[in-house]
Amino acid sequence: MPTGAWSVSGKTVLITGAARGIGAASARALVARGANVALVGLEPAELDKLAEELGPHAAAFETDVTDTGALEETVEAVSERFGGIDAVMANAGVASVGPVRATDPDAFERTIEVNLLGVWRTVRACLPQVVERRGYVLVIASVAAAVHGAGMAAYSASKAGAEAFADSLRQEMTSHGVDVGVGYFSWIATDMVAGADSHPALGGARSELPGPLGKTYPVEQVGEAVARGMEERRRWVVVPPWARLFLIFRGVLGPLFDRGSASRFPEWEQRFLEDVERRGADASAPVGAGGQAARDRAVNRT
Repeated sequence: MPTGAWSVSGKTVLITGAARGIGAASARALVARGANVALVGLEPAELDKLAEELGPHAAAFETDVTDTGALEETVEAVSERFGGIDAVMANAGVASVGPVRATDPDAFERTIEVNLLGVWRTVRACLPQVVERRGYVLVIASVAAAVHGAGMAAYSASKAGAEAFADSLRQEMTSHGVDVGVGYFSWIATDMVAGADSHPALGGARSELPGPLGKTYPVEQVGEAVARGMEERRRWVVVPPWARLFLIFRGVLGPLFDRGSASRFPEWEQRFLEDVERRGADASAPVGAGGQAARDRAVNRT
């Protein structure tokens, strides 16, 4: 159980993937509650713009979450700027799409590298200070951690792994007075989701989902949920609220989702194979502006 209500006012929260989307919305909501935010990500111009918008309670730090040394240097710099780190939001993530048999190996492995190993490296770098302050860790997973869709093997595997990592860490941190939460979000109006929707082969897949399963939710709604969840030191932060059903009943809903997805997959797969013929490895590259930033950084490091 959470150790109790916890005002974020005056606390410092390190947020990865903070340049846009869920990270930026969460930073805005936290600063509105009096928190300091360390904005960590790959897009320096976007980070600087957001830091300027948020004022003296925010500072930007260009950092690649796949680089352990860079993360450790950033943690030191954040400590110098704000005096320490009370909470960490491991949010940086990318999404690649495509059938396993046709996905570019580099795209698949980059997704795991950022979404799972990036979470581990981020949390590990911040943990000594968070433990010292009896703070809070929030790992951003996804509804995809509980219900795994066709064409999303890399993303689903990385998010399920992030969830499992957080669940194990929670047990380890109880005696230290640190609470660990997991963020589970459905389709949110971010550049990542927009990028997936515009994919030449699989972009229409979401529109085929029934009822609320295909609906997009405002990113500001997630930012507010994150800020509330952090103040209440929640185990789960869920948007939209009905997505809790997936978490509670995943053993029942999973097989039902499997059947529906499997019936549509042959058409999706054929479209994707045709896209591979046209674009090669780019067909399964990480989507959206954040995905492009991750691709550029990977190229620059080789």
